[in-house]
Amino acid sequence: MTTTAPPRPRSVVRGPRDVVLLLAGVLVLVLVSVPVYGGRVTGAEAAVFRVVDAVPLPIAAVWPVMQLGNFLVVPVAALVAAAFRRWRLAAELLLAGAGVYVLAKVVKGIVVRGRPDALLDDVVVRGAPALGRGFVSGHAAVVTALLVVAWPWLPRPGRVVCAVLAVLVCLARVQVAAHLPLDVVGGAALGLAVAGAVRLLLGRPAPAVVE
Repeated sequence: MTTTAPPRPRSVVRGPRDVVLLLAGVLVLVLVSVPVYGGRVTGAEAAVFRVVDAVPLPIAAVWPVMQLGNFLVVPVAALVAAAFRRWRLAAELLLAGAGVYVLAKVVKGIVVRGRPDALLDDVVVRGAPALGRGFVSGHAAVVTALLVVAWPWLPRPGRVVCAVLAVLVCLARVQVAAHLPLDVVGGAALGLAVAGAVRLLLGRPAPAVVE
């Protein structure tokens, strides 16, 4: 009778790609902060917003998607990872989610810009109007940070599904008029930077070797 040995755990690595994620996120965040500083909205951004805002989807269909960027998803995602005994992933999800949530508040205090209905005319607001400042989108920041941290741990189909959901969260925040397009781009950039930093700090699984 032969027995099969359990698969060896994949080693944890850090590398240049994690540095690239961190630097790319910071660079994009800085670049998109320039045209929005002081509450400005360019004509191009307003045009893109109006296209997405005009999509006639009811709030009942969009609301569940948006909640994937809610901060409450952070502990839920960590619990799911822990249930599968992915302790390192659970820690990374908690650290990235909490970190990006706090940093989004910091950015909102530096780059002051209101919500779309305060900056543009004829805005279609779906659901309860969003309050507070618009740049950056906390939902986009959280969902992007969680996606990028989890990416090395996911199989290819899981990556595709999670990436599509992250994009839908960003589009949903614009469609309900909670954010302008550069708000979600800035949020996604912040999430990318934080995830890169967390991956550098705690590591990620090395790519599986096919023998």
